[in-house]
Amino acid sequence: MAYFNQEMKKQKSAAVKEIAKKYGMKISLAVRNYSVLVANIPTGCIDFGKDHATVNQFTLRDTYSGKSLEFLEELVSAMMDGNHDRSDSQADYHDVGWYIDINIGKWDKPYQVI
Repeated sequence: MAYFNQEMKKQKSAAVKEIAKKYGMKISLAVRNYSVLVANIPTGCIDFGKDHATVNQFTLRDTYSGKSLEFLEELVSAMMDGNHDRSDSQADYHDVGWYIDINIGKWDKPYQVI
């Protein structure tokens, strides 16, 4: 069963801060429903070409390129470090350590390139 708490978020925040500093991005982390690590990106130096978006970690290479792809791959890697996925779709068995969400901007507060 997926589980993620505030203490685990503190452990992830150092790596995420380093990535944010490296790419000139502002990232805030949150925990939702004790199972999802959420990264919110309100502003930054990278132009994603969108006002707001929810990033699909499984289709990064199809959706992004260049500096934005490089940044998102590093962010996903840091957020997923230590996670497990023992799911088996044929047996209808789902077991992950935690989920992640990455939000670029919000519907009511667009992402700003600085």
